[in-house]
Amino acid sequence: MRLTYLSYTFSLVMRYFSIMLLVPIAVALYYREHNAILPFLTAALIAITISLLIRFSIKGSEQIKSINDIKKSEGLTVVTFSWIFAGIFAAIPYLFFGISPINALFEATSGITTTGATAFLHFDYPHALLFWRSFTQWLGGMGIIVLFIAVLPQFAIAGRQLFFAEAPGPTEEKFTPRIRSTAAALWKVYAGLTIVEIIALKLCGMDGFCALCHSLSSLSGGGFSPNQTSIIGYSHNIMWIITFFMFFAGASFNLQHKAWTKLNPFLLFKNEEFKVYFSVVVIISVLLAGSLFANMHYNFFDSLTHAFFNVSSLVSSTGFCSIDYAHWDYVSKLLLVVIMLFGSCASSAGGGLKVTRWLLIFKIMKSEMMKILHPKAVYNIKIGNASVPKDILYQTLMFVSFYFALIALSALLIGIIEKNTVISIIGSIAAVGNIGPGLGVIGPLGHFADLQPLTKCILIIDMLAGRLELIPFLVLFQRDLWSFRK
Repeated sequence: MRLTYLSYTFSLVMRYFSIMLLVPIAVALYYREHNAILPFLTAALIAITISLLIRFSIKGSEQIKSINDIKKSEGLTVVTFSWIFAGIFAAIPYLFFGISPINALFEATSGITTTGATAFLHFDYPHALLFWRSFTQWLGGMGIIVLFIAVLPQFAIAGRQLFFAEAPGPTEEKFTPRIRSTAAALWKVYAGLTIVEIIALKLCGMDGFCALCHSLSSLSGGGFSPNQTSIIGYSHNIMWIITFFMFFAGASFNLQHKAWTKLNPFLLFKNEEFKVYFSVVVIISVLLAGSLFANMHYNFFDSLTHAFFNVSSLVSSTGFCSIDYAHWDYVSKLLLVVIMLFGSCASSAGGGLKVTRWLLIFKIMKSEMMKILHPKAVYNIKIGNASVPKDILYQTLMFVSFYFALIALSALLIGIIEKNTVISIIGSIAAVGNIGPGLGVIGPLGHFADLQPLTKCILIIDMLAGRLELIPFLVLFQRDLWSFRK
């Protein structure tokens, strides 16, 4: 790898991220919270200072004017370190409000990775800080690098390597000839849905600040709420609006862009992944509604509302709650764990294993069983009408193996530290899948603040690895990557 290119690209990303740190100052000024200005100004100055030091500390970096020939390994490295440092810089404002360094880093990483697991013990903080929590999720939902690719001319050509490093998936799908146009199109859909949700929530009676924060958090698949009780206590109308947008946060934005541009929503149901995603959400929600009606004695409408809301929240890895489901019966909680493992669609803001990978796994299994019966037959595995190359199938198997291996390893280590099975297993699933809340003390109305510092460090690593979909993160442990040249 070339240190000059790494230095230039990383410093460029951090320089523009420092601008994002200034946005909450507008909220502080609006609410006349002058004590909330210094934390964000300080964080921005630290970020810009470090970016400049990195840029000019590597000889030759200041002469780089273009990164059009950046390599894939360099792109993976830049993206991974950009997310790590974004979490560190995002944590700085929390320190000014009496939050410990480890809890600040946990909260910031949870925000930027759209996990939504909180270490807050109370919510008596300025509007600017509560807005920052949701804003970091909105930035992380579509991707920090993807945003910069969409708006910065420096990434017009080189953005391809960074784009797919930040948003890896079973396939490298782009739907416009230029990667910058693809990034811009994704952000248009993302921002457009966010604005529509803000308006809809405001019209249904939610105050403007909460409507803004909840929209930023739901479209990003994040789940941070400015309220300690999340969505509990709001009207059913508001719950259904948020359910709708959480569901589409977990659907492919590529596919949504096609449906929008052609003004044909039925295009969604011509996509195999979306059909499976839609079907699973409906089936699990109906089963959950039946369980709540029979076992928890909710009325019919409450059963449907809470079932569809919480299933949509977990499948999209958002983590909002309409009720404290930690007190539900065993069958209801089991259905929620199932949907936690399912995940959202590829090219969405949601986390988890992704529907496409589940499709590929089941198709690989079916193909192998058919080969036992017909050894000489040749089977092509397809998603929709497109055949999936063998290297993609191999990568999918490896990804799934690493995914569950990371969960198992994290659960083992956390179990030893915390001596609590629910925290270790559910906490690991929630962190790697970027889901957020789990069950028990880390449930929807719980928090992660009382966990051991080492446990929080493990979960921070899990959240970053899950958001980057493991590959860029795992590449860092390859010795060949660390062969530098100028």
